[in-house]
This record gives sequence, structure tokens and C-alpha cells, in this order.
Amino acid sequence: MANTYTQIHIHSVFSVQNRSCVIRPHWENDLYRYISGIIQNKGHKLLAINGMPDHVHILFGLRPNQSLSSLLQDVKSSSSKWINENHFVYAKFSWQEGFGAFSYSKSQISRVAAYIQNQKEHHKTKSFTEEYLQFLKKFDVPFDERYIFNPVAY
Repeated sequence: MANTYTQIHIHSVFSVQNRSCVIRPHWENDLYRYISGIIQNKGHKLLAINGMPDHVHILFGLRPNQSLSSLLQDVKSSSSKWINENHFVYAKFSWQEGFGAFSYSKSQISRVAAYIQNQKEHHKTKSFTEEYLQFLKKFDVPFDERYIFNPVAY
């Protein structure tokens, strides 16, 4: 796209289907590298990725040649297939339907990246549901309680 200049920074969050805690430490970094490759191969710029056993956070620069929904569909479908082909979980793996996505200015990127990299420590005091609701409220995103995740035991 000649003469197209953008600066779109997105923090996306999505969960394992049924909030199952199946992302294990021995393969989570491989998963993050795989997702990073998908994002970069689509021409976007990965800035940070991390998560917990039941969800993933990604911060990236979104290029205007692909919609956010299309990119995240690619990330989720390709990574689900990869997880299943590698037999990392006993049952069929899938991500939840939908995602959260929040935009940030360039001046906020280092703070958001640090937040993402600090997920393990952060979730010692806050559940994923609490975290997700906090994002929705902070960004004034209307939501229906029926579609917010039910708590799950770790």
C-alpha cells in the first residue's frame, strides 16, 4: 500500500476454550514463538507476548492490509492446529470464540509490554476474569455478562 502510513498498536487477549488451564510451561514458549511467527509472516510487528495456562496476551503493531479479526482468526486457527498436531494436550485443543482487543498510543507501548511480560506475577493477585473485566471497563467497552467467562479453578 504505497503512501499508507499508520501507527496502530493493539493489545489482544483471548482464552483457551472453556478456560481450561492446559498451556503448560514446557511448551508455552514454543507456542509464543509459533504465534509470533504467524503475526510477523502476515506483515505485522510483534511487540510482546505472554500468558497463563488459560489465556494469552499479545501486543503488536497492526498493518492496515489485514483486519484485526482476520489476523486473530489466523493466529487462533493456526496455533490450535499446531497444538493438536504436536499432541500437547490430551483432548482436542481450541481457543474460545472471540477476543478482547484494545488500542494504545506509542507512548504507552513500553508500559503495556511490561504488563504482558509480568503476567505470572500479576495473576498471583488477580484472576483472568477480574483482569478482563477491568480492561472492558477501562476502555468503556459495552459487554453482556452472559458472555463473560465463568471462573475456573487452577
